[in-house]
Amino acid sequence: MKIYLIGFMGCGKTHWGKQLSRKLGIPFFDLDEQVVANEGRSINEIFEKEGEEYFRLKEKEVLYIITESHDDFVMACGGGAPCFYNNIDYMNRSGTTIWINSSVDKLFERLIKEKEGRPLIRDLSDDQLRSYIAKKYADRRIYYQQASVIIENDEVSLEKLTEEIMNAESFHTKRRW
Repeated sequence: MKIYLIGFMGCGKTHWGKQLSRKLGIPFFDLDEQVVANEGRSINEIFEKEGEEYFRLKEKEVLYIITESHDDFVMACGGGAPCFYNNIDYMNRSGTTIWINSSVDKLFERLIKEKEGRPLIRDLSDDQLRSYIAKKYADRRIYYQQASVIIENDEVSLEKLTEEIMNAESFHTKRRW
């Protein structure tokens, strides 16, 4: 069982991914953390020295390595991961994608408290942050909507996630016949 959690930064992918991993008894991977470990430097450093395209290529490489070297896992994907190099198609073919869909207002409410720990938004004013979230969310929505399962953030619970995954896994198994 390969489960990919996708959605905008701050929607709770890592939080829910760790809980799902424990409940299902399968490994958890945070794709951003795996890229950092692979590169031996922070995402901020990668962006500053190499640029976003280099980061996105490394992200794809690590995504493929983990997917092809593990039979089961829960992966929290970075917010942009599904949006580049047909990664969403690859994830959908390889496992179950779950979009944790949060509203712009809820994302803003969460991210305003976490700005310091997030290099991409650290230097934005509150107004700039809201605009950044709204624009990026609008740009990425077309990719997120391709997920196997869409869960509205207000409805997220460990039970709901588990139930939706089992339903999706059953559907995919039947469809593959």
